[in-house]
Amino acid sequence: MANPKLETVLAYVPMFHDLSKREIRKLAALCDVGDYMAGASIVKQGEPGDAFYVVLKGQAKVSTNGRFIGRMIPGDHFGEIAVLDGGERTATVTSETPMTLVILRRKDLLKALRADANLALHMMTELAKMIRRVTKSTTQ
Repeated sequence: MANPKLETVLAYVPMFHDLSKREIRKLAALCDVGDYMAGASIVKQGEPGDAFYVVLKGQAKVSTNGRFIGRMIPGDHFGEIAVLDGGERTATVTSETPMTLVILRRKDLLKALRADANLALHMMTELAKMIRRVTKSTTQ
């Protein structure tokens, strides 16, 4: 069943920004919503990545090697690379308040990408754009 709120949230994620409404609807159908208590370790640095997250409610701190590097607030997202390659998490995300997150699991996304070549192509294009932006910003 379609969830218009999830569709709206996903449409604002840079990795999904230029996907069609049909493709966004397909992704939203794959997502779960999870609630976390304050102090919960949502992801831990060094562990395999198996999901992508979008913050709906609450706040979390992000740390690398035990050092604070930033905060996540509603609309922020993390895990976009790990959801594709299953590689190790590069940071730890710990909830500071109770949180509600959209969760897109790797196995579900990969299944959808295998079944829909257009979705896969659009996501590859968006990831390439993200890599170009990051590369450009670090070389200037």
